[in-house]
Amino acid sequence: MSSPVASTDRAALVSRLRTAGCVYAEDEAELLLAAADSPGRLAELTDRRVAGEPLEYLLGWAEFDGLRIAVDAGVFVPRARTALLVEAAAELTGPASAVVDLCCGSGATTVALAHRLAPRFLAAADIDPVAVACARRNVVGLNVEVYEGDLFAPLPRRWRGRLDLVLANAPYVPTDAVALMPPEARLHEAPVALDGGPDGLSVLRRVGAEATRWLAPGGHLVVEAGSTQVVALCDAFGAAGLAPTVRHDEELDATAVIARRPG
Repeated sequence: MSSPVASTDRAALVSRLRTAGCVYAEDEAELLLAAADSPGRLAELTDRRVAGEPLEYLLGWAEFDGLRIAVDAGVFVPRARTALLVEAAAELTGPASAVVDLCCGSGATTVALAHRLAPRFLAAADIDPVAVACARRNVVGLNVEVYEGDLFAPLPRRWRGRLDLVLANAPYVPTDAVALMPPEARLHEAPVALDGGPDGLSVLRRVGAEATRWLAPGGHLVVEAGSTQVVALCDAFGAAGLAPTVRHDEELDATAVIARRPG
């Protein structure tokens, strides 16, 4: 079936998006055309995109690890590079694993792990109530519980010392660098999902320090970080009693720190 706006001048739309700085203007034009059910709606979406609103908010979804993830306004938009966390996690654990995804945002990594691992139990948590509501929509039908609260705080205490894997895409942008981020992120995404404190590692240090009480012996913590932060982060994880290693993916331009609880 043809789109109700199929006759729209694609070349003009692409040109307008490109002029606004959209690097993938051709792809974005096709997505906006598919999302619009009338010329008026297309004009509205285009105006909002040109004004700098993230494409994912306009579409209502983002693609992550081959999946379509619902994304609400203000919620951290899943980045392609975070697929490295999912890949690393899938290699570390099996179908009988107990997994928790902290700072889950939209629940993108949670959903990806559910599809890859079929773990014994899987839960997620985030401090932002808007993100929690979005994640709960995304995990419908997956037997995943999403908790609202700060890192491990909302999780059942009976899980302490029993988790095989903790995954955390925590904020790691230094406070002073948030202002240098692309407008799509700094003006539209929740600051709590971006700001990692003075050196970007404030939240990640807390994750490492608390993970030692929640991981089972031999369990793993997997986090995303900037490539220039890994030495300091590995030192912090080591001081917390974890054994860290670093994994980098050139194609994704992604860096993960994997820390094992000895035992």
